[in-house]
Amino acid sequence: MHPLKTASGLGLLALAGLAACGGGSDATSVTDSATLPQLTAATAGTLNACAALLTGFSNANTTLTAATDVAAGALTVGGVAVPAHCQVTGKMYSRTGTNGSYAIGFEMRLPLAWNGRFFYQGNGGLDGSVATAVGATGGGPLTHALLQGFAVISSDAGHSGAQTALFGFDPQARLDYGYQAAQKLTPMAKSLIAAAYGRGPDRSYFGGCSNGGRHTLVATARLAQEYDGFLAGAPGYNLPKAAIAQIWGAQQWAQAYTAGSTVTASTGAVVPDLSTAFTAAERSLVGRRILAKCDGLDLVADGIVSDTAACQKAFKVADDVPTCSGTRDGSCLTAQQKDILTAVFAGAKTTSGAAIYNSFPYDPGIAGSNWATWKFVNSQALDPLAVGTVFGTPPAYMATPLTADIDAQVARISATDTTYTESGLSFMTPPNPAELSTLKKRGAKVMVYHGVSDPVFSFDDSVTWYRNLAAANGGDARNFARLYGVPGMNHCSGGPATDQFDMLSALVKWVEQGQTPESVIATARGTGNAGGVNTELPSDWAANRSRPLCAYPQVAKYKGSGSIEDAANFSCQ
Repeated sequence: MHPLKTASGLGLLALAGLAACGGGSDATSVTDSATLPQLTAATAGTLNACAALLTGFSNANTTLTAATDVAAGALTVGGVAVPAHCQVTGKMYSRTGTNGSYAIGFEMRLPLAWNGRFFYQGNGGLDGSVATAVGATGGGPLTHALLQGFAVISSDAGHSGAQTALFGFDPQARLDYGYQAAQKLTPMAKSLIAAAYGRGPDRSYFGGCSNGGRHTLVATARLAQEYDGFLAGAPGYNLPKAAIAQIWGAQQWAQAYTAGSTVTASTGAVVPDLSTAFTAAERSLVGRRILAKCDGLDLVADGIVSDTAACQKAFKVADDVPTCSGTRDGSCLTAQQKDILTAVFAGAKTTSGAAIYNSFPYDPGIAGSNWATWKFVNSQALDPLAVGTVFGTPPAYMATPLTADIDAQVARISATDTTYTESGLSFMTPPNPAELSTLKKRGAKVMVYHGVSDPVFSFDDSVTWYRNLAAANGGDARNFARLYGVPGMNHCSGGPATDQFDMLSALVKWVEQGQTPESVIATARGTGNAGGVNTELPSDWAANRSRPLCAYPQVAKYKGSGSIEDAANFSCQ
């Protein structure tokens, strides 16, 4: 599934700062990892019956609408046939609310040959549709939870269809979307698994990318007792702030765009074509200049900037990109363009200069089409909807995002009133992202992956999260949490990147076998790739180029010999 998409075509936009927060005096470091529990491995089971669940399963506030046998191969994902399973659909907490009837719609897929595990699939964007419950992970997934034998649940997070543009006006729908749907679905899903297999899951996992990644990091705080492993991709855990930053960025680019030029967004809205302020040729130029300055920092010139931190020190827009002395022709940037680019990458600010959201790292993935779509189009068509009607109090449509008062929007996402008693920041974000002592003490684990060239949720924000988590745990959180940057990757996938990987298997091995994932092998999706071809790969890359994705702060460096297409010739340092 593509993150940040909804059934109605609507979506959401989907380094700094080392600050100790949370953790408490009993926090432990990696040196005392032996004191953390080692969770036992799940054991397999067999589905008892499918159709009987429709009438035989009972759970408070829950109605099942179907229980259907799905034959092996009837469903395929990435060209791979899914084994036989039972598809159960239903809804929870049906009610009448603002703008009509509401319920938390869901589907569960229960494999006949069960591996004893449960996977909660966090979906993208503003939710609003029940995506197929396969538990896909990674940019172009090599595998997925259902294929591996997990029982998987997917939901619409408490609203559906046309409500996607309106549910922010309903106080309860906001809370369900933010965190309560997951809280309500989790115990029901475990009960349904028990009814289907004669016992509940031995191990439970929670994962998703984009808003699904946000759901996952929220669950690390709110559902720490319920899940043993958390896999968060591009986690927008500061999503309301990131959405405002998107609008702020659009306002900056609007200063240099070609007046009168328009483009049609995925919603059908016609908006100013802000890409005229920073064209594909100009983005490609900047990408090449970043490579020229930073490609060799990982000891080989291979079209990948692995040492992101070193690159931020080495590359400067003002010095390393030619300044136009005449007409813009793709070989230079004007002084105004340079100023805007520098400001956008430094992070959105209020009129007083206070930071709204994090900075973004320079990376060759700036040339990616996904980067441009989110920065120039979705920032006008999608983010204003989320900020205006879902995160802001009181909800109100944002008719003119390019002239919207950014300071006022910042205040609205923190506001409450007698109707909307939780602010957007409260219901959308983890209560304390660095306070994970509950899951840590249980032996649970967290893995986060993030594209370094994500244009919506900044990789720098995930670095900040990890640094704060480490600070809250005696300076080191490696015994229960890891962060992996994916150089070149845009939002959840795409860009000049090795964006296909299986982190779910690595997480299971860490949780249940104690195998620490120092790195995860990622491959490029070149010609013939079953998971879908990435058309933005450089022509001189091997179709199956591989790289180790290293646990932060380590980076992949060339060993000095062997093919640069093979991960075996790189090490994490």
